[in-house]
Parts: sequence; C-alpha cells; structure tokens
Amino acid sequence: MKTIYFIVFLCCSVSAFAGTETALNKSKKQQPLVFIAGFDEGDNTYYSNAKNYFNNQYCQVVEEAQSLSEILHWLRLHYDANVYGDIHIVSHSNPWRGLSMKTSTNGERITSETLQVAIKNSEIIPLVSNFLGKDTNIVFHSCGLGTNKNLLKNLKTAFTADQNIHVFASEFFNVFGGKYAGHYLAKTYYGYYPTAHSPGPRALAKEFKKNYPNVQTDWETVLKTRAEQLPGEMYTYRFNIPVEWEFEFEAKEDIPNFKNKQEIIDWISEDENLLNTIKAFNIPIEKFRWLTKIRGNTLTIKGKTTVLCVMQPIMKSEVSSEYLPVVVNENSYTKV
Repeated sequence: MKTIYFIVFLCCSVSAFAGTETALNKSKKQQPLVFIAGFDEGDNTYYSNAKNYFNNQYCQVVEEAQSLSEILHWLRLHYDANVYGDIHIVSHSNPWRGLSMKTSTNGERITSETLQVAIKNSEIIPLVSNFLGKDTNIVFHSCGLGTNKNLLKNLKTAFTADQNIHVFASEFFNVFGGKYAGHYLAKTYYGYYPTAHSPGPRALAKEFKKNYPNVQTDWETVLKTRAEQLPGEMYTYRFNIPVEWEFEFEAKEDIPNFKNKQEIIDWISEDENLLNTIKAFNIPIEKFRWLTKIRGNTLTIKGKTTVLCVMQPIMKSEVSSEYLPVVVNENSYTKV
C-alpha cells in the first residue's frame, strides 16, 4: 500500500521584445484602471514592461492588489464610476495551467474549479450589480486566455453579478515593451523535447514543419533566433515544465526498481490519475525527461520537458512591416 503526494510545478513566462500601441477606449472620459497582478522573477520583465506601457498611456496602475479577492477589495474601497473606465488586469497565463493569478493572497492558482470553490467558501465575493459603470469592460492581458471560454465565464461570475459587464481576453500571446513599440499580439507554435536531451535544430525543425504544414518559414533558422530581429520576424524562446511526484511505501522492498526511462513511463501510464495529469498538459509523455530518487520508503519521480515557443507577431495585412494595433474588440479578443 502506498500514499501518494502529488506536486506539480509549472514555470511559463514571456519576456517582451517589441510592440505597438494598444487601442484603449479613448471615447470614454474616465481613466482606465490597470491591475498588475504579479511580479517579475529572474530576468523576465513582463510585469514591469506592462506597468511602464500603461503608465505611458495615462492609466492608473495598481500594483498592491494582485489576487482576485484583493482586486475586488481595492475596487470596493476606491472605485468611482465617474472617475474610472475600463478595468485591465495583467497576469501571466499559458495553455497548460491557465492564469498564474491566485484566488486570494494565500489561495489557489485560478482555474474554473478553484474559482467555484472560492465563491462557495466566500473567499471571493463578486461585486454587486450596478457597482461598475454600465459601459465598463474588464480586459485580461493574459497569454492565450481567450481560448478558454469556460474560464472566462467563471471569471466574469467571480468578478461581478452584473450580466451587462463584459470580460475580454485574447487567444493570442500578449507581448509588452521593447524594441519597436509598446504592445502587440502574437501567434504561437509549440514544440517539446526531454530537458537536456535536445535532438538538435534540424530534427526539431522537421517536427515543427510536420506539425504546422501551412506555416511557410525556415523553421531551423527560427528555432535559432532568440529575439525579434526585424519587425514581424518570428523568434523562439524556451522554458521548462517540471512535474514531481512523491510516493510513500510501507516497506522499501515494495518500491519498484526501474531499469530505464521506458519502465518509468509504463509505470506512470498504469496509474490513471498520474496519466491524466500528463494528458492535461497536452504534451506527449515521452517528451519529458524522467528521473527517480529513493530515500527511505519514499520514491520520488521527476519529469521535465523543455518547451519551444515560437512567436509570430501579428502584422497589418496591407503593410507587413507594421504591427496590427491591439484593439480590444471581438475581432481579436474573446468576449463573454
């Protein structure tokens, strides 16, 4: 008999390189309100780039409220519909684990499930109807969030009881700050390999070409390009997704003795809960590097995959050297 401790760590961040002007709603007299719902780690400057960008757009930028419950609390204390217009929330997001923003200061990372639990437990209390101005939009600047319409609906429910308020998020990646302008959206293409076991640029390029046959580009060159060289050029950044499980056995003799990677994969595949965790990433299990460690009666299994994220800035169709302005509407954003 064994007790399972399940731990998943995920790191996904976007460093910004270039941009254009975001078309904030200038027709409204009220000042846009921007919440920077996170802080930069390491050499990633996503949040500071966003802060600088919105400060230059003459928005009021709030940094002290980073979780959803803190943002709602700030609004209850300070919001005035005659002063403030649209509400913008900047938070990391990715296709694998959703938003990095938490339900509350010590709460869980936001998912549809954690939002529902937080509302049920009164950890999050939505704003009452008519609290926000009737034309107020809530805009999430979170990479790829617009592809998860169910989560957007749950965010709307958690944010306000007013059904006339709309929530927007783009299905594309948001990039702030940098080389050519302030803010742009980018299409993304993904590839994976077991961390520290890259098959090399040529093999990876063949895989990208197979997975994205309609994208006409020199994949090998793109995979070697770490930053945008000219306006609109594709480039690649890398990050790792680690997974870690601990299993406690009643006796050390019960711990399986894995001879190779395939035996680890086979053992994981036999456990529906473990396999479903990997499937939720939508990354093939063989794209992870698998290692084991035994200490006493505890078996630790660690997996790590390296993600190649290829960014393709969205440009004007009529002028390929100019970025498409980021306009918050239903053409480039999902609305609920």
